[in-house]
Amino acid sequence: MKRLISLLLSLLLVVGAASGCAETNGAKERFSILYFDTFDTLISLIGYADDQETFNRIAEEAHQTFLKLHRLFDAYNEYEGIANICTLNRTAAQAPVQVDPELMDLLVLCKEQQPGLHGTVNIAMGSVLLLWHDYREAGLDDPAAAQLPPMEALQAAAAHTNMDDVVLDTQNMTVFFADPELKLDVGAVAKGFATERVARQLEASDMPSFIISAGGNVRAGAAPADGRAAWGIGIQRPEGSTLSTSEDDLVEIVYLNDMSVVTSGDYQRYYTVDGVRYHHLIDPTTLMPATYYRSVSILTRDSGMADLLSTAAFLLPYEESRALVESLEGVEAIWVMPDESVRMTDGAAAVAASQGAGQ
Repeated sequence: MKRLISLLLSLLLVVGAASGCAETNGAKERFSILYFDTFDTLISLIGYADDQETFNRIAEEAHQTFLKLHRLFDAYNEYEGIANICTLNRTAAQAPVQVDPELMDLLVLCKEQQPGLHGTVNIAMGSVLLLWHDYREAGLDDPAAAQLPPMEALQAAAAHTNMDDVVLDTQNMTVFFADPELKLDVGAVAKGFATERVARQLEASDMPSFIISAGGNVRAGAAPADGRAAWGIGIQRPEGSTLSTSEDDLVEIVYLNDMSVVTSGDYQRYYTVDGVRYHHLIDPTTLMPATYYRSVSILTRDSGMADLLSTAAFLLPYEESRALVESLEGVEAIWVMPDESVRMTDGAAAVAASQGAGQ
């Protein structure tokens, strides 16, 4: 799960905290709304619309898209009439399962991108990630008894993570698992993919000036319709307060339009065993949490790709991580190192407040 810019974003933009909060700016009004019922996170939408009715209509359409994609990508719950990730994990090894085109699009994206991600992001690692999930939940419920997953169990699960065993038939829209013990986990991309789908929906609507924050997956549309040149997005310092916009709690502020900022970090989804903190970003090679950074933020247009790349960049040593980012057109990054020093690509520096950028 990517986190930690969402509430900062809301505070930086002085957002009202309730459905339909509005502020007048010339011909357009700024409205905001919060959703609490999708992707197990707070989602905020800010948009400049002609009136309340227009905003409400567009915001509800966005909400319905988030709800639909949340259900499709859910690995833990099934829903009547929907074949989702949970359905696939339960039945796709028995026979091909027909799926919604949007779920197929997500799986195709992940399968196509995996070879270029240096062995980092593999959505077929569901069996490994489920072990970590279960031990983390148990450790949070009873910290005194917290344990690590046994390496033997992790290695046994890792034997069933070959993405080639996920057979996608795009003509018949079916998914089949050639390995009956394989499980999918799309947590590294699901919210970003959904956020991008909603963003494209908004770009084609009567409210192209918007910004979405979905649990740290931030996607900006056209420039704010209030005269500012760009949206300002704060990136949280790992040990900073989520509800603060103080410079002491921010790594950076970046100013951009028509772009996404997605952060992977070690500082929210974790548990502690024998005084050591273990987060949720698991290196497929070691089967343990990666320790190269406190966080990595990716700046690129497509939020789904930003989601994938933030995880990939987090799981690689710095030189390899930077080489990956710099090999990709239109992709920039900000790394927060273990000592909380900050490194960034030239393109990220060009939109960073610390380097002189502004609205």
